[in-house]
Amino acid sequence: MPLQLEDYGLIGDTHTAALVGYDGSIDWLCVPRFDSGACFAALLGDERHGRWLLAPAGDHRATDRRYRGDSLVLETDFATADGTVRVTDCMPVTGERPDVYRRVECLSGRVTIRSEVVIRLDYGNVAPWIRDTGRRCTALAGPDRLTLDSDVEHHRDHGDLVAQFELAEGDHAELRLTWSAPRDRPPKHVDVGRAIKRTERWWHNWASQCRYDGRYRDAVVRSLITLKAMTYHPSGGIVAAPTTSLPEQLGGVRNWDYRYCWIRDATFTLLALLGAGYENEAKAWREWLLRALAGRPEQMQLMYGVEGERHLSEYELDWLPGYANSQPVRVGNAASEQFQLDVYGELMDALHQARVHGIPPEESAWEVQQELLDFLEGHWSDPDDGIWEMRGGRHHFVHSKIMAWAAVDRAVRGVEDFGLAGPVDDWKRLRETIHDEVCDKGYDSGRNTFTQYYGSRSLDASVLLMGSVGFLPGTDKRYRGTVDAIADELTHDGFVSRYSTTKKSEQVDGLPPGDASFLPCSLWLADAYLLTGRKAQGRKIFERVLDLSNDLGLLSEEYDTEQHRLVGNFPQALTHLSVINTALDLHSAQGPSHRRARPSGSR
Repeated sequence: MPLQLEDYGLIGDTHTAALVGYDGSIDWLCVPRFDSGACFAALLGDERHGRWLLAPAGDHRATDRRYRGDSLVLETDFATADGTVRVTDCMPVTGERPDVYRRVECLSGRVTIRSEVVIRLDYGNVAPWIRDTGRRCTALAGPDRLTLDSDVEHHRDHGDLVAQFELAEGDHAELRLTWSAPRDRPPKHVDVGRAIKRTERWWHNWASQCRYDGRYRDAVVRSLITLKAMTYHPSGGIVAAPTTSLPEQLGGVRNWDYRYCWIRDATFTLLALLGAGYENEAKAWREWLLRALAGRPEQMQLMYGVEGERHLSEYELDWLPGYANSQPVRVGNAASEQFQLDVYGELMDALHQARVHGIPPEESAWEVQQELLDFLEGHWSDPDDGIWEMRGGRHHFVHSKIMAWAAVDRAVRGVEDFGLAGPVDDWKRLRETIHDEVCDKGYDSGRNTFTQYYGSRSLDASVLLMGSVGFLPGTDKRYRGTVDAIADELTHDGFVSRYSTTKKSEQVDGLPPGDASFLPCSLWLADAYLLTGRKAQGRKIFERVLDLSNDLGLLSEEYDTEQHRLVGNFPQALTHLSVINTALDLHSAQGPSHRRARPSGSR
């Protein structure tokens, strides 16, 4: 049986990231970037598909683990009949080639340690050549070279690297795995112990910039650190998750590659970073957005690679059985080719929020926004694939139309609030036209709720965002009715699903029934309660979501209320972004949702 997602910790270097199990095994690592091939892919298979185990040999159990303070340095303690040991793991933030540092220390007694390094490149498919053994081992295949430096000698065992050694109380051993291109110079020797301390200081210094000092500070700081770990430093892009194909339903087919950057997350990201005091990261994200969307407005995608790459062709890895036998395992994401209206609103709002918060303006930003508005004026009435990347055909999704309205509204505010030039009267008329149509065709007056798409009776939790974008105020009975309907019909065991996926529901996503509760939607419901003056209910939902965090404070995309476990890609940026923003909303009436909900012209 695979470890549950709750059993994994995250380490990373702002270029890529690894998942470390409580059993001492690194089961997922892509090098040199988040979206590169994995050299350890046991997460989606078993040890034969690549992992690095460092733990006591024989019978043992993990007794505790923790991050060292506000850092991404992970410690795991193990107990055996002969003594106790501590394994410390991290990836240094150097901006150079990826490294994994591991240090094992005997705390008491005398313990035999086993290191098993099973390198399988190309997502567990390619066994490399092992050229050297001993204290420096080299594994080569195609464009990849991995160098293992260790205080102990490793020997070849059926194509893998294995070491077994004893440590007495006070003794330690240090190990380092480095990726490099085949023609690069071999890595120099590093004092791993000192490097781990430097890494710890780096994270502590970064985390100390957080301005939030409310009652949920620990959760907010851990979420910020997690987001920083999922940031590709050279470009400023933030991946949705460092993993691919962790299933939304165990044994199901809803398995997607999240190692890319979603425009959908643009405003959530900007407001979370700015609200917590990270202006440099917010500016880098804004600049990534502007670079990524260069080109004609109709070429804008809903997601991009970490450097803004556009071609994210989707294919399946048939040699991997998948996490908990959930197939297929996918690389790439075909949804990148979809048409989604909502991304235009997210982008326009993100650039507007950057101005509101005083980020120095980018000279070309307003020109880009005007071009987007020109395109949107002729296409806002088109059906689209929706925020959830439906694969069952296009509809007039209500959330998409709301975000088209938000795009035009932010253009109006650019003129009225910042003195920018543009046909504001035309934009105001367009804004009113969209608003009137949504309220006419997207609203079910008999049930007092907005629906998933025009003419539908189904609900969609994304419509909760109409309050935070300012489409309707929290006092409007239609918005309050929508909040109550979603809480009643889409909530299971206190957590919110994106939309209904039962056999009896309208099948719009083109996939078999079955989906878990979507944690960001649960937090959007908490925000909606706050906007409608129901703070106690909002706090209750927020704290229930926090209670799902694993012992390290990490959350995935979804929660299976029947299996009582986290599912979906892990950890998930949108979930942690929503944790930050809801905490800021609970802390102050000037929180992100409240500030975002005050555009001019709202009704």
